[in-house]
Amino acid sequence: MNYLLQNSDENHPVSVNQIIQHLEAQGIAAERKSVYSDIEALRYFGLDVVQGGSGRSAGYYIASRDFELPELKLLVDSVQSSKFITHKKTAALIKKIESLASIHEAHLLNRQVYVANRIKTMNESIYYNVDEIHNGISQNKKIRFRYFEYTVAKERHYRKEGAFYTVSPFAMTWDDENYYLVAYDSAAGHIKHYRVDKMEGISVTEEARDGLDAYRSLDMAVYAKKTFGMFTGKEEQVSLRFENRLVGAVMDRLGRDVFIVPDGPDHFTVKTDVVVSPQFFAWVLGFGSGAQITGPEKVTAQMKEHLQAVNALYGL
Repeated sequence: MNYLLQNSDENHPVSVNQIIQHLEAQGIAAERKSVYSDIEALRYFGLDVVQGGSGRSAGYYIASRDFELPELKLLVDSVQSSKFITHKKTAALIKKIESLASIHEAHLLNRQVYVANRIKTMNESIYYNVDEIHNGISQNKKIRFRYFEYTVAKERHYRKEGAFYTVSPFAMTWDDENYYLVAYDSAAGHIKHYRVDKMEGISVTEEARDGLDAYRSLDMAVYAKKTFGMFTGKEEQVSLRFENRLVGAVMDRLGRDVFIVPDGPDHFTVKTDVVVSPQFFAWVLGFGSGAQITGPEKVTAQMKEHLQAVNALYGL
């Protein structure tokens, strides 16, 4: 079974002689008749062994697997493009994914491994951080960890002077190619989020979680749409005006259920709840003159202040 899985596919059937030679290399004596009966046993077991080819190319191969080649390519691409998985863990995971294909198809996955100039997290432990956070969630316990940020010297600077944070974990969310923990902070009395790749020394405590009511009142899908780049700020209902060509980009960010109102022949408006932050302003400014914040007045004033601060950097 292992030999067929690793060495055969539709374009590379293996002959009975090849199977016999492989078994002999493992110290197992076999003859053609026993190989035929073994193949029938594998079929009865549920392995999709098909006889194909003709002449010298005749043989047996695995016709269907748990993962087909296009699915494996998708998994490789997902791992490769994921920013939160380090270079080292990326290579290890892709190697495991390759083992799910035949050796002949594995090289097709190899060609997809390299992506130029990809940026990967520097925190090698994130892979295990995610697992430990899920342990806290499943056990209904609080977790503790230290939280850091990088200095210009690329060294870790710990917040709270290295003291541990203790929070009640409830969910993981994905934003801008980063994993975030959504948790309840008992001391602050509200929900907060933390970059998982900036957490260190995570462990599950014996203290039961609290803040369940606060989490239940939170719609995670809406929360992710409101919070641009997971930057904190005050939530406001904001009115926006866009050129019609931007409707696809707006729905990508705000969701397909956003209420769109035509505004003349070339524009439309939307109203949506967002957490007002520099990241939100940057999103709007990314559309240039094609997007405008029209209200409320205090948010437009904040945008003006943001623009003035940026202009000052360039002497405008």
